[in-house]
Amino acid sequence: MNVQSEEFITDAEAKEILKQREKQAELKFEQKNASDILNKFVDFDSEKIKKLIEELKGIERLRDKQIISIVNFLPQDRDEMRVVLHKEYTNFTPEEIDRILEVIKKNI
Repeated sequence: MNVQSEEFITDAEAKEILKQREKQAELKFEQKNASDILNKFVDFDSEKIKKLIEELKGIERLRDKQIISIVNFLPQDRDEMRVVLHKEYTNFTPEEIDRILEVIKKNI
């Protein structure tokens, strides 16, 4: 198998992709395992997730990888945000962190 392209996607998007593939053909072992895990733990409206991603992209300093991590974990406070952003946390001002948290609370 050759990798033709690579992009970051949310858990909700991965769940949707695997649902579509399952309709077309039987999933391979790894895909089936991923689908089972996503079905157990991901229960978000994909439209809300897309809207959240778009709003987070409006925050200038956030990169795609960080946005996907934020959307997958949906941190609710600064401590959870520190875990999600890990090393990059100190690159953001307290106001930017508060803005990210406000966007999450508004959309979920």
